[in-house]
Amino acid sequence: MLSCNPGPLFQKVMPISPSSEICRDSMISEDAICSLARLIGDPDKARARARKLASLMDQIESEDCEGEVEVFKAAADPCRFRILKLLKEGELCVCEIMAALKKPQSSTSHHLSILREAGLVKERKDGKWSYYRLADGAVIEMVKHARAVKKK
Repeated sequence: MLSCNPGPLFQKVMPISPSSEICRDSMISEDAICSLARLIGDPDKARARARKLASLMDQIESEDCEGEVEVFKAAADPCRFRILKLLKEGELCVCEIMAALKKPQSSTSHHLSILREAGLVKERKDGKWSYYRLADGAVIEMVKHARAVKKK
């Protein structure tokens, strides 16, 4: 049986009981379980939900999310997102991207560098010219999904 503080926020951390499977295995505190129990109204359901949440957090923390975060950060800039939309139509030279965006070469190259490092675009050199294209069909799908999500 849980013994929870009656206040809305816990002021002290309750000791984790060694017999508590959820606390020992996934380091969910009794405070978290008590908080869920107050919201859900059933301590057994709260413990089960906490167990599920702990499992999900273990999965998330075992994955390396940094690469995914880098992709979203790169695509989040309006100028870079416009570049991705331009490249949906095919490969373009940096000078064409500059002209379309009305941005200087230094700014355009900087944005393309971020997109390239995130794995969203690929670069091809031809003499002194640099051409860019989307790295993968998934990038096109990402752009389409962004529009679809916003419409809903």
